[in-house]
Parts: sequence; structure tokens; C-alpha cells
Amino acid sequence: MSDEDAMQSDSPQNLRNRKKDRLPSKEEDEDSAPTPAPPQPPSNKWKNAWTRFLFSIPMIGGFILILWLGPFYVALLVVSLQVKSFHELMVIGHSKYSSLELPWYRVLNWYFLGVANYFFFGESLTSYFRNLFIGEDYLNKLANYHRFISYWLYLGGFIVFVLSLRKKKYTVQFTLFGWTHLVLMLVVVSSTLIVQNMFNGTYWLLYPASMVICNDIMAYFFGFCFGKTPLIKLSPKKTWEGFIGGFFATMVFGVLVSKTMYQFKHLICPVEYDGSALVISNCDPGYVFNQQTFDLPLGIQGLLSLFGVSWNTVSFRPIHFHGAVMAMFASLIAPFGGFFASGFKRAFKLKDFGDLIPGHGGVIDRMDCQFLMGTFVFVYYFSFIKSVSVNSVIQIIHGMSGESQLELHKTLGDLLATRGLL
Repeated sequence: MSDEDAMQSDSPQNLRNRKKDRLPSKEEDEDSAPTPAPPQPPSNKWKNAWTRFLFSIPMIGGFILILWLGPFYVALLVVSLQVKSFHELMVIGHSKYSSLELPWYRVLNWYFLGVANYFFFGESLTSYFRNLFIGEDYLNKLANYHRFISYWLYLGGFIVFVLSLRKKKYTVQFTLFGWTHLVLMLVVVSSTLIVQNMFNGTYWLLYPASMVICNDIMAYFFGFCFGKTPLIKLSPKKTWEGFIGGFFATMVFGVLVSKTMYQFKHLICPVEYDGSALVISNCDPGYVFNQQTFDLPLGIQGLLSLFGVSWNTVSFRPIHFHGAVMAMFASLIAPFGGFFASGFKRAFKLKDFGDLIPGHGGVIDRMDCQFLMGTFVFVYYFSFIKSVSVNSVIQIIHGMSGESQLELHKTLGDLLATRGLL
């Protein structure tokens, strides 16, 4: 930077302009502890609870209806919630700096959302349904060059953003650019993983989602009826009584629901494409959902023998253990998604993220814990449950060249011959 530019950047006029563009100071933000609202009168408290209850029924009923319609409509629901969540968060950023008339701000936001969805959902489609693209040359090319295309689509938006930068607005523009990417990471990545959970079987979407819903309802109930001890400053209405009551209620509900769900194959079988639509496959339930016998550790056997119990093995369905883990996460960790959202609202002095759902607020107010839960289930499933299937291997082979397929055939034949299987 030249001496002239340096002097100009530190001029009084520029300093005044910076003050207009800067982020809120520590004294201006939520850390200066806004005055807490006075306690609600009992009549308003019951009115709010009744409104919340009335609008919870159609939400749960609508969710069940969409599940009944099939996986395509479930995926469409998740994407719709993602788009609305993105909109609610972008409105917050835009409303704070709307007076600055930032060029291309809204257009670029929606463009980056489209590119992010194209990349992440495209990755899922090409990995799950790669063999469908083989007969269509243009689809096969889209699959082969998906990441390259996504990269250049993103670069297009990046270049437009750089060209839109305006003097005296740099700080705000770069702040909102980072804001947009943070929101994309939170909502697009989470929603993509939730849809991938459904591809592995509706169970992996429905069960964790129902655990979060149960915990939210029961924590609200116990807090409403017995809550006296504040839990966390970020969320003044949350109490220890509600948190603990929600935990135990979710664990009991989880055991009952898990025992019911594994009996229905259309809930535990993965999604496949039958040539015309996404459908639930007719699968073997597999290891996780079938009764298994496990050897008890020697230490536990010795401890039981002290009480005259000679158990060497124990039999149960592994899904009960995995279900208990998900129920514990939904009641102990997932609520921190709600606490995070509460802190976010306090930072911008908001009551709710929106007013779409009376008694509940916006979509983010209902999805904050679900996004966190969905990412956990994805990581947990692929860490402890997922096994390589023949179908997934065939899909990978379909994407290989003819020479590579012949080489794989020869290598596999040699391996099977070495093991005496051929």
C-alpha cells in the first residue's frame, strides 16, 4: 500500500465510515446482558403452552403423513426445511445492514445455496445411484466431473463477490460473506447427512428425530410443571427439572419405540431406485436388527459368579444398544443445539427466528437440535454400523473403465483361487 493510500485510509472521514460498518462492540452486543423480561402472568403462560400444544399436533401428523408417502417426499421435506432455515438466517444478516444497500448480497446468497446443494446432494446421488447413470451419457459425464463442475460453479460466485466489493463497505461485505458460508455449513451439510441417513433406512431418520421430539416435549412438560432451578443462562426458561425429566422420559420412550420399529421392514431396509421412483428395498434385516449372542467379559463373569450367577453369554438385538446411545445423545447433547440457537438469538436480540409456526417460532427454532442429531447419527452409523454391501461395490465397479474392470476381475480371481474358493 502506498504512503498516500495509508494516509487516506486513516483519514477522519474514513474512520467515521468504519464506525458505521463495524460489527457491534462488546458494549453494544448481548454480552452487556439485556434486561431480563419480567415473569409471564399465569394466564399468558398457559395460553402459550396451549398454542404450542395445538400446533404441535399438525406438525407431528404432517411428518407422519410425509413418511407414509415415501422417501422422495421425506427428502423433499428435508430440503424445504433447509431452504427455509437458510432464509431465516439470511434475513437476520440482511436486516442488520439493509441500509447499506450491498450489491448482489441476496442474489449471491441464494446462488451459493444452490451450488452447495448441487455439490453435496450430487455427491450422495452419485454414490448411491451411480449405476443408473451408465446408460445415459450426459448423466455419466455429470457424475464423473461432478466435483470439477461444482468447483467452477462456486468460483463463479466467488468472482462475482470480489467484483461487488465497494469502498467503505469492505468490512461488512466480508463479514456477511463469512456469515453466508457459516450458515451453509450448518444447514446444507446437516440436511444432506439427514437425507443420507434415510437412504440407509427410514429408521435412521425416524428414530433419532422422534427422540429429539420426545425430549423437547417432555423437557418442556417437566420444566413447565416442576421447573424451578435455572439450567443455563443462554436459555433462561430451561431448568434442571426439565432437563433431567426429559432425559428419563426419552430413555423410556426410546426403548419402547426401538422394540416396535425393528419389526417393520419398510423402516429398516435401505432406499433404492426401482427405475421410476425411490422405494424401500426388500432386504434382509441384517446383523444389527437380528438377535445376537455375545460372550461376557471374564471380569463381568467373575463378578456375577460372586452372586451365584453363572452367565457366560448374553443375547440381545444390537439395535437396542445403538438406540440407547441415540436416545442419550438426543437428551444430553442435542439440546446444546437449542442452547446455541438461544445464544444466537440473544446476540441479535431476537425472540424467535421467525413466526411461521405459532407457539414455536421459525423453522430454525424447531430444527436446531435436529440438525445436530442428524450429523451425529450419520457419523455414528458409518463408524459402528455400516458394512460394505455387494450393491455398493457393484456401483463403484460401474464407475470404472473397462480396462480397470478386467484388471479387477483377474485380481479377484487370483485372490479367490489362493483362498481355495475358486
